[in-house]
Amino acid sequence: MIKQGTTNFEDIIQVVVGASALCVPVAFSEEAWNLGRTLPVANIIVLVVLSLLFVNLYSLHNIFQGRITHRIFAFFARTFIDYSITLLVVLVVLSALDHLPIFSEPWVAVRSVVVLSLPASMGAVVVDSFDKE
Repeated sequence: MIKQGTTNFEDIIQVVVGASALCVPVAFSEEAWNLGRTLPVANIIVLVVLSLLFVNLYSLHNIFQGRITHRIFAFFARTFIDYSITLLVVLVVLSALDHLPIFSEPWVAVRSVVVLSLPASMGAVVVDSFDKE
């Protein structure tokens, strides 16, 4: 049995699947593309904070079951890993749809990734928690 709160290959696959499940449908919408172009910086920061807050709260209560006192590093490492994988999934999806102007408009690309990372991070952490005891 794997110690609860650690990350293994199965967890990584679950994060990829969960992030994809909510990223892909949203990524096909023109509204998401427009938000990446029009949202102000303050809103982008709020979206990052909301994404990380959701991942942390969900992980705290469903993966770590509220017990992180002696596993603070594992808790924050898992948040970092989950959000990083989510960002990579969003990058790949937007690239595949040819809606990631990383070279022509890098700031638009960053904002688009952040916009799609909110729903993707939610899907990622929820699917990641399915097999936890």
